[in-house]
Amino acid sequence: MKNINWRRKLSSRKFWAAVSGVVISVMIIFGADSGSQEKIAGAITSTGVLVTYILAESGTDKAALNNSEDSEE
Repeated sequence: MKNINWRRKLSSRKFWAAVSGVVISVMIIFGADSGSQEKIAGAITSTGVLVTYILAESGTDKAALNNSEDSEE
C-alpha cells in the first residue's frame, strides 16, 4: 500500500473544499439552518488557510536552513 503524503494533502485547496462539501452535506441531511452551515464552512476554510500557511512556512524555513548549512561547508 502506498504511503499518503499528508503534508501535501493538508495543503491542498481541493482537500479542504471536499471536507467542507461533506460536512455541509451532512448538516443539510440533519436539518441544520443556513446560518450554521455558513459558520461551519467559514471555520473549515479558515482552518485550511491556516494549515496551508503553516506548512508553506515550514517548507520555506527548512529550505533556508539547508541553504545556510550548504554555504557553511
